[in-house]
Amino acid sequence: MSFSLIAASVCWRDRHWLLLFAFLFVVQVTVAQAQQWAQWGGPNRNFKAESNGLATSWPSGGPRQIWSRDLGEGHSSIIVDDNRLYTMYRPLGTPKRSEEEVVVAIDANTGKTIWEHRYAAPTAGLDFEYGAGPHATPLVVGNRIYASGTNKQIHALDKQTGKVIWFHDLVKEFGAKPSGRGYTCSPIAYKNTVIVTAGGSGQSVIAFNQQDGKVAWKNQSFSLSPASPILINLDGQDQLVVFGGDEILGLDPNNGGLLWSHPHKTEWGLNISTPVWGDDKLLFISSAYNSGSRLLQLAKTGDKTTVHELWFTNKMRVHIGTVIRVDDHVYGSSGDFGPAFITTVDLKTGKVAWQERGFARATFLYADGKFILLDEDGTLALVTMTPTGMNVHARAEVLNSIAWTVPTLVGTKLYLRDRKTMMALELGGK
Repeated sequence: MSFSLIAASVCWRDRHWLLLFAFLFVVQVTVAQAQQWAQWGGPNRNFKAESNGLATSWPSGGPRQIWSRDLGEGHSSIIVDDNRLYTMYRPLGTPKRSEEEVVVAIDANTGKTIWEHRYAAPTAGLDFEYGAGPHATPLVVGNRIYASGTNKQIHALDKQTGKVIWFHDLVKEFGAKPSGRGYTCSPIAYKNTVIVTAGGSGQSVIAFNQQDGKVAWKNQSFSLSPASPILINLDGQDQLVVFGGDEILGLDPNNGGLLWSHPHKTEWGLNISTPVWGDDKLLFISSAYNSGSRLLQLAKTGDKTTVHELWFTNKMRVHIGTVIRVDDHVYGSSGDFGPAFITTVDLKTGKVAWQERGFARATFLYADGKFILLDEDGTLALVTMTPTGMNVHARAEVLNSIAWTVPTLVGTKLYLRDRKTMMALELGGK
């Protein structure tokens, strides 16, 4: 064989292996991205996990426990990134409640603490009748973790060490009004900024530069609620949807400019549940205290966004839980101080398709065609919900304290907590 033919053969083989390596790299990156849960609500902030292989039933004692550990008070959900877990808690004080909070990094395999960052979080002036903060969920972007504390403290930490990179106190530095029950806004990333609600004239929402913490912009003067914002894309335009105390608004995430608003007034401004956005340009919102649920249709003509309310119903009132949309139906736990009913609403009509009583107030995740339900009594369940009804495949009592925190699912590992304990469970089938 001539040298040129040998060289050509080698080059072809090299290209072949390079293509194979490139393919494997893309697959590995895709799998790695699918194994992350870096913010409130998961990859798309909609409480849906890209998981497969979940068991269709559990043993009588519940799913296999990988580990369990003491944690502390708070409702911060659990973030998963590179085999580490991140969350927040307030140490269990005896006999008085602790005056500090903790951002913690935990080994996902063992439940052991890797590092902690503790900071002062006074309880004076706070109403913790319904549970102590921290309430917000951290955000991981690159090598940093962004965390919102009860007293409106915003930390940027090195995710490997917990070292403080920058810090803001929204009350002391910006004059934001303290949150009576504790600050609840889970940060959201956009381009090179991290965005949070703040409060006050001209600063209902503030965006900080991710790297140095400098103010990128602040804007608006609407009343706030406990809900965390989401990002949507309407006909090619990114919009930041913020659920305020009296209305829901769409802002330009580049500068905070107002794009649209629609009234949704709730007693005490307690709009808590996260809005649900669909590719069909429909936005679903729900609150307790007789505020009910609305379906809004957004449309964009040129630079203008218009909002049309398709329907309102007071028969679905989601309080602290999550709402999951599957096809043309939404599923949630409806109720505040009284009984809570698992409720399904047809988005086309606004009519209740069915209601089921059998769980306390609950939060949901959706994965592998199933719903993972955790109610406030600590009952974990695996259920199928369709437009015609609910089928409970398995249920078990797994937590003993009040459980208001939505679980986190990565692969087949479920991470969950109540106000005292944190644990990891294996939900995979055999």
